[in-house]
Amino acid sequence: MKTLIPTGLAAALLLSTSSALAAAPTCPTPDFARQAQDLIKPYLEAESFSGSILVAKDGTPIWRESFGAADREWDVANTADTKFRLGSITKQFTATAILQLAEQGKLSVDDPISKYYADAPPAWAKVMIKHLLTHTSGIPSYTALPTFFAKDSKLPLTPDEIIKLTRDMPLEFEPGAKYAYDNTGYILLGYVIEKVSGETYADYVGKHIFAPLGMKDSGYDVSGVILRHRASGYQGSKDGWKNADYLDMTLPYAAGSLYSTTGDLLIWDRALTEGKILTPASRQAMFTDYGHQYGFGWGIKPVAGHEQVSHGGGINGFSTGISRYPKDGVVAVVLSNYNASPSNSMAEKLAGLCVGTYQPPKVVALPAATLDRYAGAYVLSPTYTFVIRRQGEQLISQGPDEPPLPIYASAPGEFFSKTASATFSFIQTGDAPATALVLHHGGKDKTAPRVEAKP
Repeated sequence: MKTLIPTGLAAALLLSTSSALAAAPTCPTPDFARQAQDLIKPYLEAESFSGSILVAKDGTPIWRESFGAADREWDVANTADTKFRLGSITKQFTATAILQLAEQGKLSVDDPISKYYADAPPAWAKVMIKHLLTHTSGIPSYTALPTFFAKDSKLPLTPDEIIKLTRDMPLEFEPGAKYAYDNTGYILLGYVIEKVSGETYADYVGKHIFAPLGMKDSGYDVSGVILRHRASGYQGSKDGWKNADYLDMTLPYAAGSLYSTTGDLLIWDRALTEGKILTPASRQAMFTDYGHQYGFGWGIKPVAGHEQVSHGGGINGFSTGISRYPKDGVVAVVLSNYNASPSNSMAEKLAGLCVGTYQPPKVVALPAATLDRYAGAYVLSPTYTFVIRRQGEQLISQGPDEPPLPIYASAPGEFFSKTASATFSFIQTGDAPATALVLHHGGKDKTAPRVEAKP
């Protein structure tokens, strides 16, 4: 199996970074650099990460490292200068543009979308701009269409053509009543930005956000343009990594089309913190939880008494995450050119590790006889079955067409992964084999009954 890290960089990761990191500003958590390396190491060993990472305190990087290849065919390494597609991290820039236009009196977040989109159907009469910003409009997301990625994602479309993909479908719920992540809503916001400003979305964010802040390595990603230091995107398959499926970049538009670097996103973090890009009132509006742990383009939640704002992004060949603790002055940025990297989870763990709100779970050794009681096949859905087997003194979980995933005991019956953002609980009594597995993921629990004694 090929290593994920270019020759020479692995040694730097494991052996030679400590002296440089020791001189850097420190997190409130003691020995952060060593703990961060320990946290990242399993992702590298599992070949589930390739990209660049930056953790900063009060605007100063305290840990910055790049791993893997920006171009695997030419063995070109990722560096701090590598540009990555951001996916849905784009949404916070779209939200910023809307708030800027609101500051200028050109729109209000309480305006109905029909004021700007003339072809809005009657069902959208109660849909306001704020509903689009917070994913509470009820408008179906075009990326959820069954044929979108398989068929429709290869051809260019205008914003209006993208909107029409779901425009005439019924609302999924009354505007404001529920939350459902909706890329169509952010396409509509891009449409509004263009109509109100008289500029293309790409030109607007470049002129009014990136240029004033000096974010010279950020922009709208266009496949045909020669862009220095752009990473190639990769995805997993049953035969290993492969080049990511093509996606025409007109389609993500204001929902996911921007690119950037870790350094530019640190500039962005400081601009938000120091009020360089939005008024205090706009920042308060952006970072208010409107009832679903979501503001305007940001996820928002309290973590152990600290305010955390974060967002992830996923787009063909790329996975990204940015996690901020604004009152603590901490930000973690994780940008990956491998679509299966759990980048947002990694960013949240690194930021939390710095602040002290996250501690890696401790591994508990269990006897082989105990581990054997958990081995078996567990049906999560008609198309997805977990197979759990013992390998030496630990368990291995494997789903269909997925690589083996080591899981570690934190207590009898309780297991976690060092690389996946999920935990596992086994329902088991006495010496009998487990009867079910409970998957804890994304704040939800799902029970998978056991269907056989052993795989």
